[in-house]
Amino acid sequence: MNIEDFRDYCLLKAGVTEETPFGPDTLVFKVGGKVFALTDIETFGSINLKCDPERAVELREQHEYVLPGWHMNKKHWNTVLMGTGAPVRQLQELIDHSYDLVRASLPKKQREELAAAEQE
Repeated sequence: MNIEDFRDYCLLKAGVTEETPFGPDTLVFKVGGKVFALTDIETFGSINLKCDPERAVELREQHEYVLPGWHMNKKHWNTVLMGTGAPVRQLQELIDHSYDLVRASLPKKQREELAAAEQE
């Protein structure tokens, strides 16, 4: 997966915005104003993704390319190293999981608006 594929995949999801709130080098994807994925635009050496705490530990134990979230709450975030052989399908699933966790934390009204937008 390259940065264009990553960006395109994130933007396919309902209600996603892309921003650079941490400066021009960090690309951030949000749903409902909350971050679910971010990466360095220049290097695309890794992506940070939200993760269920128990699953985060399991992933780190199973895969050398999954580390505790760099500059993030290490209980809830993983850093996935790019260019290390991580299968594209697994990367997509981890992005989906992150998006779903953040989306589920949104207020009911926002969740309903996103669900309605998906039906259109």
